[in-house]
Amino acid sequence: MAEQEDIVILAQTALAHAYAPYSKFPVSAVIVTESGRRFVGVNVENSAYPLSRCAEQIAVGAMITAGERKIREVFILSTASEPAAPCGACRQILYEFADDETPVVCRNTAGKELRFKLGELLPAAFRL
Repeated sequence: MAEQEDIVILAQTALAHAYAPYSKFPVSAVIVTESGRRFVGVNVENSAYPLSRCAEQIAVGAMITAGERKIREVFILSTASEPAAPCGACRQILYEFADDETPVVCRNTAGKELRFKLGELLPAAFRL
């Protein structure tokens, strides 16, 4: 993971701004692109759950808005007792802009960490 401690600090700073009043499950995500740019997102919940947005979705949206199209690394931080991997929808969204070998690091605020390749998390991804 590129400059992982800097990425952890970005994720920790963002995590404080997550809006999770319903689930009480704040999440932040940092996406690093091939060019080295970093995009951060936090989950934003809504009382109508389908209108809620995951941290990964918001980070991808920021990346696309900035003109980037290729994810090199993904870092996810949560307050869960075990590191939380991206949900199924986020796995597919990440895969749209990454590939099987893209590293995904999932960490909790206690420092426990799991590492995956995106292809391990989404073995049957839909690709055009």
